[in-house]
Amino acid sequence: MLGGAGYGTYNIMSALNGDGGGSGVAAEKKSGPPGKDEVERTTDRFFAAWEQGAVSTAASYTNNDAAAEQLLTAFEDEAHIRDVKITPGAARGTTVPFTVKAKVAYDGKSKPLSYQSRLTVVRGITTGRALVDWRPSVVHPELRKDDTLVTEESAAPPIEAVGRDGSELTKEKYPSLGPVLDALRDKYGEKAGGTPGVELVVRHTAGNAPDTPLLTLAEGRPGKLATTISPSAQAAAEQAVKRFAQSSVVAVKPSTGEVMAVANHRTDAFSAAFQGQAAPGSTMKIITAAMLIDNGVTSMNGPAPCPDTAVWQSQTFKNLTGMAPNENATLANSFMRSCNTAFVKLIDEEPLTDASLAQEAEQRFGLGRDDWRTGIASFDGSVPAAGGPDRAAGAIGQGQVQMSPLNMASVTATAITGTFRQPYLVPPGLDDRRLARAQGLKASTAAQLKQMMRLTATRGTAQEAMRGLTGDIGAKTGSAEVDGNAKSNSWFTGFRGDIAAAAMTEEGGHGGDAAGPIVAAVLRTGG
Repeated sequence: MLGGAGYGTYNIMSALNGDGGGSGVAAEKKSGPPGKDEVERTTDRFFAAWEQGAVSTAASYTNNDAAAEQLLTAFEDEAHIRDVKITPGAARGTTVPFTVKAKVAYDGKSKPLSYQSRLTVVRGITTGRALVDWRPSVVHPELRKDDTLVTEESAAPPIEAVGRDGSELTKEKYPSLGPVLDALRDKYGEKAGGTPGVELVVRHTAGNAPDTPLLTLAEGRPGKLATTISPSAQAAAEQAVKRFAQSSVVAVKPSTGEVMAVANHRTDAFSAAFQGQAAPGSTMKIITAAMLIDNGVTSMNGPAPCPDTAVWQSQTFKNLTGMAPNENATLANSFMRSCNTAFVKLIDEEPLTDASLAQEAEQRFGLGRDDWRTGIASFDGSVPAAGGPDRAAGAIGQGQVQMSPLNMASVTATAITGTFRQPYLVPPGLDDRRLARAQGLKASTAAQLKQMMRLTATRGTAQEAMRGLTGDIGAKTGSAEVDGNAKSNSWFTGFRGDIAAAAMTEEGGHGGDAAGPIVAAVLRTGG
């Protein structure tokens, strides 16, 4: 198969004369996956029409002609992409990779554009025809549902984002920071003092996400934007999340609240590190332990029996397989072994109510009030007051409780300092943001939490992941079950000196298996 105007013109004329497309005599309706000849014929005709700008014809070779025509029209009219040449690669079954070469021409400026994408040919449900399975990524791999392509003067001037040491932070050096840098540019480009250029961008029409730049036709002048990122911690975070699919990590400086690293390794562009909403599993026991201590239910060295099972309002809770029961356990012992039943049994004690855990999270740890102003979009955690089985489930990080790695890194920072300092990525003075406030913890509560986390890191469930780390260290493991998943999500949060970090790996298993090594790698840098 060859891309080019010659065969393109032939095929378009064939289509207009009834050979494919939406006209001509209907052939016998076929079934089953398209064959090799059908795949080749359909892609040839689709590519030829696309090259010639015959968008209606190209769209007729897809299984969603309305959506295809709209995006292919924008490709030419809004993105100003011209002289399209498409070179197909070798088909893999019904999937065909291809290379697009073109130029972007706008306002007297032009630049070459080249990228690779792929499409899949399927059998039309109603027609039986072989059709391109339409999705926006066919047009460009960065496109998702409701996205489009636009070339124009930048919506926001470019920025030169710098880390806490003054060095520049780029997508090339820190790929995981790409969406973060785009978001910072969208919000602070003008405040940073830059001037806009001309760019081809992916415009995201859903969720107020910032544009994703693809090609710069005319350079703007970047404004310098200071961030709190530590290049050493960020580099470690980038490498650590690559070890496990669907992983995210955040590190903060407990003494200030500054975000030192944020990294995601995912199959989508979603920043689960800042915006994820998932049950945090037993890392939640940091907040639950604080609630028990603050309400006088028990203390670090007080009783927290760990039976095999615990029943709360007809629901039975169990521990991890192989955990030996201990009816004489202290809170420190049950915390460092991550005994679920100990925490479930204690939530029925006076003066605790259905609202106690929510109050502890909101008033002491600054969670769940929708008032964090980090500099970019973030989730503030959610710990709703809950009765019934969810009251017990919430105590061990299940039920209705939702957190992100950012939230859990902040929880650890609050636990070890006693002071809630809202995490932030950009200094609040830049735009006079008012950071969230919370009461924080009593000094005695914070001291007990910190010591229990130390025990967990040196003698408990986090021991293996934290092995080899020196200095003052502490941690808490967690695994959260998710309906429909074969394995639990892996959670881990820990500290070393003045750096606290938290990570989550979807279907990563126990906390120490996946999230633990990620956190340890970031803590090892010391910030």
